[in-house]
Amino acid sequence: MSILRLADIDLTGKRVLIREDLNVPIKDGRITAEQRILAALPTLRLALEKGAAVMVTSHLGRPVEGEWSEADSLAPVAARLAEHLGRPVPLIRDWVDGGFSVAPGEIVLLENCRMNRGEGKDDEALSKKYAALCDIYCMDAFGTAHRAQASTHGAIRFAKVACGGPLLMAELDALAKALEHPARPLLAIVAGSKVSTKLELLGSLVGKVDQLIVGGGIANTFLAAQGLPVGKSLCETELLDTARQIMADAKARGAQIPLPVDVVVAPTFAADAPASIKDVDRVGPEDMILDIGPATAKQYADIIAKAGSVIWNGPVGVFEFDAFGEGTRAVAEAIRDSQAFSIAGGGDTLAAVDKYGVESGISYISTGGGAFLEFCEGKELPAVAALRARASA
Repeated sequence: MSILRLADIDLTGKRVLIREDLNVPIKDGRITAEQRILAALPTLRLALEKGAAVMVTSHLGRPVEGEWSEADSLAPVAARLAEHLGRPVPLIRDWVDGGFSVAPGEIVLLENCRMNRGEGKDDEALSKKYAALCDIYCMDAFGTAHRAQASTHGAIRFAKVACGGPLLMAELDALAKALEHPARPLLAIVAGSKVSTKLELLGSLVGKVDQLIVGGGIANTFLAAQGLPVGKSLCETELLDTARQIMADAKARGAQIPLPVDVVVAPTFAADAPASIKDVDRVGPEDMILDIGPATAKQYADIIAKAGSVIWNGPVGVFEFDAFGEGTRAVAEAIRDSQAFSIAGGGDTLAAVDKYGVESGISYISTGGGAFLEFCEGKELPAVAALRARASA
């Protein structure tokens, strides 16, 4: 059942409560990165232009429920929203029981919802209070869609009308395009420090993709599973059989998991450590693998160039250190230059996108790390499930 969309509803004169993800980094009272604010603006402008009385809430940080905290207040966010929207955005501190006014064409920001007692446990009474504030409840925070909380799940159940906002729906549309109806070949690039943290993701993707590139510490574990030396590199020896099984599953359905043929190694994990390129069978006992080598980077770039769809989660090397970032740069630029539909997600991935300036060449950049991973793992997100249930009721 398809989800009701905010864009398809007559909002004229309606009180609309929108759950956004405005959890931006703040230092000394100043916002240091505002990507999440910028991502939410189209939804807020749409609601205002359609004549709604707009109420917005979000989480920020990890406050103690039931206690107001200046450090976790959305006050800096309210000020920044006002600048972007060119209109006042009052911050309402005590809002759960109502008692505040907002007229059609106006917008207010409701203080950090995680300060409300019962938010984290999806409290039914609190959820009903959220729902009572509005005519329409709009879930637009994809980054928290995997959490069953009062503002991301409970309120959807009890609102008069519940819908998905443009940002949430764009995420779902992009993920569906990449995973459910992909242009082939479908390539997934999954990298990270440990197989254990991406085990469900790898297990799910290996049954869907045509090629699976693994990177970082995950690749080291796969190399060791093939009997290749990895020296002092990060490697989960207890998961060698798991890596072998994933490779066997891929082979059984005709999918490929190309492993590195050369790597960049160093004696220590440091930005100024001397780097050298070695074939994978030449890694010494004192070496640490910190990046893929140029031959591997070219091999991966060729695979990316031929892909119809690319899902990217994780840098293939320690890209924070420039000496060990060339592999990730090559992958990022290959995705940028590819004609494939591409989607990138995860905090480190987005940092690499920013570092190498490839954003314009990626079809969709996901705003939700945990939600992105859980969707790719094949899990149904609680917020999405609740919206689908309301649409079918």
